[in-house]
Amino acid sequence: MKKHVRLEVYFSGRVQGVGFRYRVRALAEGFFVTGTVRNLDDGRVELRAEGARDELEDFLKAIVESELGSHIREMDVDWHDATGHFKGFEIIR
Repeated sequence: MKKHVRLEVYFSGRVQGVGFRYRVRALAEGFFVTGTVRNLDDGRVELRAEGARDELEDFLKAIVESELGSHIREMDVDWHDATGHFKGFEIIR
């Protein structure tokens, strides 16, 4: 089994009010990842996901290459050790 890691991404651009979180959750269903996605008060969207690094890299690539890519102006990406506390993938309101 591959070591699991945590991916944290802060998306900025026109990422709120365009169905961003819902599309990210739908895309997550195609990958072996767990995590959360939520809107932040400053207009960004925060993604926290855990899984094998190559799976997370493919998931992030799928987000950027989807119709959401045109809404993303900037991405702040960080990698950390996985905590294992996510169950499934959900939108935080």
